[in-house]
Amino acid sequence: MNPRISPFELEVVKSAFETIADELAIIIMRTSCSSIVRDAIDYSTALCDAGGRTLAQGATTPLHLGSFHDAMRNLVATLADTVAPGDIFIFNDPYLAAGQHLPDIYIVRPIFIGGRIEGWATTVAHQNDIGGIVPGSNSIGSTEIFQEGLRLPLLKLVDAGRENTAIWDILAANVRVPDKVIGDVKAQVAACLVGEREFAKLFARWEPARFRAACAEIHDYAERLTRAEIADIPDGVYRFENHIDGLGDDPRPIPFRVALTVRADEITVDWTGTSPEVRAGINAPMPFTHAASYAAIRSVLSPDIPNAQGFTRPIQVIAPAGSIVNPRPPAACGARGITGFRMMDCVMGALAQALPGRVPADGSGGSTLPTIGGRQDGKPFIFVETIMGAWGGSPAQDGQDAVAHLGANQSNVPVETIEADYPLRVESYGFVTDSGGPGRHRGGMAIERVFRLLADEATLTVRSDKRRFPPFGLAGGRPGSGSLNVVNPGTASERVLPVLITEPVPLRRGDVFRHVLASGGGWGDPRSRDPDLVLEDVRLGRVTPEGARRDYAVAIASGAEGLSIDAAATAALRASAGAAS
Repeated sequence: MNPRISPFELEVVKSAFETIADELAIIIMRTSCSSIVRDAIDYSTALCDAGGRTLAQGATTPLHLGSFHDAMRNLVATLADTVAPGDIFIFNDPYLAAGQHLPDIYIVRPIFIGGRIEGWATTVAHQNDIGGIVPGSNSIGSTEIFQEGLRLPLLKLVDAGRENTAIWDILAANVRVPDKVIGDVKAQVAACLVGEREFAKLFARWEPARFRAACAEIHDYAERLTRAEIADIPDGVYRFENHIDGLGDDPRPIPFRVALTVRADEITVDWTGTSPEVRAGINAPMPFTHAASYAAIRSVLSPDIPNAQGFTRPIQVIAPAGSIVNPRPPAACGARGITGFRMMDCVMGALAQALPGRVPADGSGGSTLPTIGGRQDGKPFIFVETIMGAWGGSPAQDGQDAVAHLGANQSNVPVETIEADYPLRVESYGFVTDSGGPGRHRGGMAIERVFRLLADEATLTVRSDKRRFPPFGLAGGRPGSGSLNVVNPGTASERVLPVLITEPVPLRRGDVFRHVLASGGGWGDPRSRDPDLVLEDVRLGRVTPEGARRDYAVAIASGAEGLSIDAAATAALRASAGAAS
C-alpha cells in the first residue's frame, strides 16, 4: 500500500517537477540555434514518471500536452526491455513512433537511480528543416509521408553512454541547414541531461517509496480536480462544426464536426463526421488529435489542475480511422498544425454552448506558417515562422491583440532577428484597422507582416486559413476579418495566393510578400458597446470613424478639440439599427 502523501508534500513535489520542466524549457531557449525554436518557442519539455506518464510540462506549447502521452506510452511498451542507463532516444515518425509530424523531433532520456528507472526527461522541438520536397519541410502539397523528409523510428542516439555517430551523420545529410538542426537537437540533449540531474537531486531528498507514491498522487489529484470541474458542466451533447477553407487554387471546404458529450464527471470528444483524410500534408495523426482535444478542454478548467497525465483520465477521444484527424499511413501530415488548431477551435465552439460565460469568440486560428527558403552567398537559408495573431472577444473583455493561440504559447520572431539572420527585410509589421470582429467586446485586431526578398531567388510556402470561413463571433458578435496572402501587392504583377499553398511560389530579388492574419470575432451585440470605448478605439487607430458608424452605430465628430461622440446622431443610429433588427 502506498504511504499517504500529505497535501503539503504533494504541493512541494508538484511545484518541484514544474520548476524542473520549466528549467529544461529555458535551457533549450538559451542554447538552440534556429529562430523557430529560440525565438518562436516552438518546442516543449516535460518530466515523466517511471512509466512514462507526464508529471509536469514546461510553460511552452499546450498542443504538446497530449503528445508526450502517446509517444512515451509507445516507447515504454516497445523498448522497455532494452532501456539502459546512459541511453538517449531520438524519434519523430507519427506512424512508427507515435510522433506528431516529421519536423518535431523528440529527444528522451531515461532517468536511472540505483539501477532502476524512476523517471524520464523528455523534449520535443520543431526543427527548421527535416528534408523533403520543400524548404522547411511543411509541404502542404505532399500526398504521402515519404515526401516529407527524414523518418526516424525509435532509435538510440546514445546507447548506454556511447554516442551513435551514424544517426548524427544521417541527420546532417538529409536536412538543408544541418548547423541549425544539429544545434537544436544538441540543445534538447543538454536539457534532458539537466532534467536527469535535477530529478535525481529531488529523488535523493525523499524516501523512494514515498517519492513514487507522490508521483502517483499527482496523477490522482489531477484526475480528482478534473472530474470535479467536469461535474459542474451541465450534462448534454454539444455539437459544433468548423472548416478549413481548403487546398490550393480551387479550395473546397474541409469540415470538422465534433460532438462533446458530458455525462456526470466524464467527457467524450467524438470527431465522427469530420472530413476523410486528404491527399495533402494537413492530416493530423492520432497523437495530435489527442493533444488538441485535451488542450481545448484544459483551457476552460482551473489553472490549479496539474498538467499531469491524470488530467486526461476522464476524457475519451473518438476519431474514425481514415479521417483527417486519424489518418492511415502513409498519409502526409507535415503541415498538420492547422488541423490541430481547427480542432481546438471546434471544441471551443461546442464548449461555448455548455459554458456560455467562460468561452471567448473565435480567434485568428492559430499560427500561420510562412516559409521562405533559398540560397545566399552559396549557403542555404530557411526562414520559418509561426506568426500568432488575436483572440476573440469574451464575456468580460475585448479580445487580446498580438497573442498566441490557446494551443501554442509561442512568439512572433523579432524583426531585428529576421533581418540579421536572413536575406529579408520586414517592410511592415503592425495591426490592421477595422479588422477586429465588432461586438460589445471587440475581437482582437489582425496582424500583417510584409517581407521583401533580398536574395537572388527563393521559394515561398504558406500555411494559413480563415479567409472563406472567418473567425466566428458569439452572443450576437460579428465575425472577425479573414486572412490574406499577396505577392507584390499594388503592382502589375500582384498575385493573391490561396490560404494553403500546395505548390511552392518562386520569388526573385525585390519581390514583396504581404501576409495578413485573420482577426478575432466579436462577443455580444456591437450596438451595445459603450460609445466611449468606440471613441477610444477610433482615437487609437483601431477603428475608423466610418467603421464606428457602420459596425457600432456610433457617430464620431471631429472638431477643434479633437474627436468626440455626436450623442444625438449616435442615439438616432442606434434607434434605427434596433428598429431594423
